[in-house]
Amino acid sequence: MNLKKLWPKSLVARTLWLTLLAVFLAQMIATLIWYGQSKQRDLEGLESTSASMATMFASTVNFFQSLPLQYRHIVLDQLRNMGGTRFFVSFNEEEILIDPIPASKLKNTAVNAIQKVLNEKLPRLNVIKVEFSRPETLHVLKNDILLSDLPPSWADHTLSLEPLNPPILVVQLELATNEWLYIAALLPAPYVMLEDEIITRQQVIFLAFITALLLVFTYFMVRRQTKPLKRLANAANALSLDIYQPPLKEEGASELVTATQAFNRMQMRLRRYIDDREHLFSAISHDLKTPITRLRLRAELIDDEAKIEKFNRDLDELEMMVKGALQTVRDTDLHENLVQVDLSEMLQSIAESHNNGQKIVTIPDTPIAPLMGKPLALKRCLTNLIDNGVKYGEKVELIVADEPDALVLIIKDQGKGIPEESMEAVFEPYFRVATDDEGHGLGMGIARNILHAHGGDLTIHNSEQGGLEVKVFIPRLVENV
Repeated sequence: MNLKKLWPKSLVARTLWLTLLAVFLAQMIATLIWYGQSKQRDLEGLESTSASMATMFASTVNFFQSLPLQYRHIVLDQLRNMGGTRFFVSFNEEEILIDPIPASKLKNTAVNAIQKVLNEKLPRLNVIKVEFSRPETLHVLKNDILLSDLPPSWADHTLSLEPLNPPILVVQLELATNEWLYIAALLPAPYVMLEDEIITRQQVIFLAFITALLLVFTYFMVRRQTKPLKRLANAANALSLDIYQPPLKEEGASELVTATQAFNRMQMRLRRYIDDREHLFSAISHDLKTPITRLRLRAELIDDEAKIEKFNRDLDELEMMVKGALQTVRDTDLHENLVQVDLSEMLQSIAESHNNGQKIVTIPDTPIAPLMGKPLALKRCLTNLIDNGVKYGEKVELIVADEPDALVLIIKDQGKGIPEESMEAVFEPYFRVATDDEGHGLGMGIARNILHAHGGDLTIHNSEQGGLEVKVFIPRLVENV
């Protein structure tokens, strides 16, 4: 599994994930520290409580041993009829088999503390067994009698705490041959369940609520702070299409305000530079027409026809370069507003101008979702490419791959293609593969410049079936927030 694909891309999502991770790690560290400190206190408290219970067990044993043998059962019956005692006590003729609960540090601590005190308080007893059992599997009186078989009054509030059903402490002491004293009891709170939980269910619910509340506040805070950043990113993306867009509103954190101010200053400088460059270029191109015309007039005064022809040929070439430069400036001028462009209608219009009843340009019937762009510039681009396909390839077929984030348009003709060594040269100004006198070799370069200005690209290669295949990539731009 590629973890990079799972990692969120937006700043809001990343902040929320990092916040969640930080909260989780902080709670884990705090819980481990708390658990380490409280664990020792719990063990010490359990050991002290178990020792106190063992002392009471020893007193109970001494009390019953002091009674005559025939009175012991009478006293037990009287105690049970009065509503039970704190401990369940019985005299058995055999050892009752106990189904122990799984071992744990808390259980071992309690068992060892009780065993130690009983051995000290009752040194004359050789056999003392301490164990914990579940209520549903606890045997009493005999090995074939379960706790659930006894009258409820015998166990209520002594061994039964519904619905908790905590483990029951069982102590068996061999007083004499075939004479066992059986004592069962519950540990007092807070050790009654013998649970060794690092974190309780209530703590989990509390932590989940606090974490959710923190994530909600973080989401709204980060979203509010990143909104100017998103607006700045969209404006930077649209800068290549609209250098004359209004300046951004300076708001948000101080760092975002500084970045917005820098962006606005950069846009103003770019606007001035482009305006000055276009004015200068247009002025030079326009001013060149006057000396060219003057040179043509003077060439007519030359008596040598051969020299006149050479002069006019050089002037024709110079004039073609000036016209080509003006055309380049005019065709790549993108001073248009960004609007939703219906490319299906645009392609249909371009195809109809060529077909005239014939199937020269074939376009797909699949509708194309509108995209943000500059309609005149895109129409110049696609017209240049389709015109070239019809002119040098006779017939043109268009294939459209419409994706959510981009549009891919493939233009295939049935011509001879372009030599491999000229694939990149055709985008250079005034370079032409064809030998006719139609055109100036500017169309492909202009088309690619327009697509670059839209954030897209244009590539060409010879198709395996013959002809040239032009691939146009136009991204779907997002409008400014």
